[in-house]
Amino acid sequence: MNLTMVGTGYVGLVTGACFAETGNHVVCLDVDAGKIEALKRGECPIYEPGLGEILRRNEAEGRLKFTTDKASAYRHAQAIFICVGTPSDTDGSADLRFVLAVADDIAAELERINDAAHPKTVVVKSTVPVGTSHKVRDLIRSKTKIPFYIADNPEFLKEGDAVTDFLKPDRVVVGVEDDGSAELMRALYEPFVRQGNPIYLMDVRSAEMVKYASNAMLACKISFINEMANLCERYGADVSSVREGMCADKRIGNQFLYPGLGYGGSCFPKDTQAVVSMGRAVGLDCKLNAAVHEVNQDQRGHFWEKIQGELGADLRGKTLAFWGVAFKPKTDDIRQAPSLTLMDKALAAGARVRAYDPVAIEHLRKEMPRVEAMTDMYEALEGADALIICTEWSQFRSPDFAEIGKRLKHKRIFDGRNLYRPKQVANEGFAYFSVGRAVARPS
Repeated sequence: MNLTMVGTGYVGLVTGACFAETGNHVVCLDVDAGKIEALKRGECPIYEPGLGEILRRNEAEGRLKFTTDKASAYRHAQAIFICVGTPSDTDGSADLRFVLAVADDIAAELERINDAAHPKTVVVKSTVPVGTSHKVRDLIRSKTKIPFYIADNPEFLKEGDAVTDFLKPDRVVVGVEDDGSAELMRALYEPFVRQGNPIYLMDVRSAEMVKYASNAMLACKISFINEMANLCERYGADVSSVREGMCADKRIGNQFLYPGLGYGGSCFPKDTQAVVSMGRAVGLDCKLNAAVHEVNQDQRGHFWEKIQGELGADLRGKTLAFWGVAFKPKTDDIRQAPSLTLMDKALAAGARVRAYDPVAIEHLRKEMPRVEAMTDMYEALEGADALIICTEWSQFRSPDFAEIGKRLKHKRIFDGRNLYRPKQVANEGFAYFSVGRAVARPS
């Protein structure tokens, strides 16, 4: 099948590469000429395990092409996937300018191609508020009489595991209005669900809502366990034990119930605020989702209070070393990362700040030039008054504590991801501060 992905960001590249992997012919279209030229050279603009290899292999085998030419991208496409960004506007609502601009382009090209015999399917893949796919449909219809189909196909890709999530989805959700687009979408996705996982065909508005409902639920679980962790600290309970006992209940499960610094990235913050905005637009106060976002943002402040409680409010003359910048491991994405909030607070308090991350350090250099970006995790600790862990990268899980102690000026670890056992770290001679557990100090 001939497919076009509009946008070579996270969703567009993963979707295009994985469809090409199953034998489809895919064109990835973008207005950024520099990005397209880099992709043609075999360079992947994002860090995502396995993605670069799939991109290069499918381009070499002729199934994947990159272009800025809208006419050539749209002409032979049987399905056009809109995969552009929908960033949060100032009021928390989704900014749809890019989506609607693509709809304008599609309408113009449909009119120019003038092929009424072979209707194309326009698939909204971007995360959009309920009703947006119909806005796209109506905008295109207002500018051309050439027939086409509309569909919505939300993505459920975890950064760091996106390729696996696409190739082996636990479900595929598609919103359709007609049998033609339903059959096309089913044919596209059947190679990925041969192990029996379902393809859910539903109305367009419900498909749009599934994405928001899913992310809002996961965000809720993260904020819930962090609130319980804060309560544990005040009552002297251990959130690790509480979580273990709670998650043994099969009705609850254990996914996304890990205390820490809260969620970040491009999805959960944006989508929870979009849910609140959608409610506001129809006169419904989405109190739970508003609270989820508030608890998440407050969690960073709670952790900063631990640091100030130990080091003082005035950090002039002190150095803080950060391990982890990305909002989660296996990605270079630092959007809305808790680390940035904590580093901002440290700089504002007068501290010298150093940071190490295995893959996100270049993004840090651009985003926060005042932070010393380090390329070695242990060198980042030299002479620092404390180590602050913000991302649970695998290489941080079993570090050389003797080397950490030798490098630090004071043996203090503030662990925002609960990577270690408190007693173990205290036995190594450190004061250890984590989330939802008592402070551990050397005996």
